Amino acid sequence: MKLRVLGCSGGVAAGLETTSFLIDGDILLDSGTGVAGLSMDELLQIKDIFITHSHLDHIAGLPLIADTLFGNQVQPLRVHAHPVTIKALMDHVFNWVIWPDFTEIEFKGVKAVEFIPMGHGEVIEIRGRSIEMIPVAHTVPCVAYRVENLSNGKSLAFSGDTATNDTLWEALNKHGSLDMLLIECGFPDSYEDIAELSKHYCPKTLAEDLEKLKFDPPIGISHLKPGHEAGIVWEIAEAFPGHNVLRLVNGDEFEL
Repeated sequence: MKLRVLGCSGGVAAGLETTSFLIDGDILLDSGTGVAGLSMDELLQIKDIFITHSHLDHIAGLPLIADTLFGNQVQPLRVHAHPVTIKALMDHVFNWVIWPDFTEIEFKGVKAVEFIPMGHGEVIEIRGRSIEMIPVAHTVPCVAYRVENLSNGKSLAFSGDTATNDTLWEALNKHGSLDMLLIECGFPDSYEDIAELSKHYCPKTLAEDLEKLKFDPPIGISHLKPGHEAGIVWEIAEAFPGHNVLRLVNGDEFEL
């Protein structure tokens, strides 16, 4: 299973893009501004997008991808999300005011986009990989995803946006292994009050929650506040010593 980091920042600036991870070239986890780095050929390979929640930094690229692919695809772009997230996207984005409703638009009988609701704890299989939806704790309904390659058993998990919770760790610990964890940490410890208000991790709270995980995979840190990236990762490493903590950057590639 191949993982490519398209965007992993908590904001935008030169060299910084918001959350989006590409799995094996055909599955996206979230669709932030990082998708703009894909070529047209690469975009056409994407068949399924899994959205964690409705916040702009995680969905900004979705309406633009829908528009780009419209008329060039042989099947609808399948967008998987919790029903509450789908409703938010339909009410506030694909509403003919902010953007056309691409679920209604067809070209030669092919719809542009198909939204597929997914429930907490649900597991679906797509082309040899299983994807599990796990509820987490954020200011809007948000989920994590665990992705497993069924041919070799390798797996990764992506937290979405979250603060302290038990649901993610309980769900991951039910499995026999975890080979990589992609997890957010939006603020340094000096911003702990803001992190608590906005329901993001800071290094202190993330380190406390990481103790709940029974596995010891490499830990890729995403959603870092611009300008504080190195300090946040250093604080996590200090608070959670002896573990492989990675500062993710756009363009990183991993193979599991």
